[in-house]
Amino acid sequence: MKRQNISDKIKAKVRKSANYRCGFCLFQEYYSHTTFQIDHIIPIAKGGTNDEENLWLVCETCNRAKSDKTEGFDAETNTTVPIFNLRNQIWNENFEWCENHTKIIGTTPIGRVTVNELNLNKERIVRIRKNWVVVGWHPPND
Repeated sequence: MKRQNISDKIKAKVRKSANYRCGFCLFQEYYSHTTFQIDHIIPIAKGGTNDEENLWLVCETCNRAKSDKTEGFDAETNTTVPIFNLRNQIWNENFEWCENHTKIIGTTPIGRVTVNELNLNKERIVRIRKNWVVVGWHPPND
């Protein structure tokens, strides 16, 4: 089966819906040296489609870490739970920023699994966020 490309029209709609920022780490594409990627929430390899409802904008770092993952183990509840659904779940209901806004804290099993599986608090990223806070680029205002 030949893989179908995502149309430019759908890509543009997804980018705008995502407010031009990564759905996982909230990094704003405007401040990035790379163009963000369109992520398949359910990977094609696991039955996902190129339909707009299965797509969201993510930075390269988060997309690489997510790969084809759809779930992970939450040690606190001793259960396997899905990774945060960028389209159907609300970021603030699953995550919060630490006091100085440099680390993402998972506040639910889904949030904890996503932080862990995608390594959202890599040392390098936390260091970069510290600089973004200083210049007023982080955290996002909405």
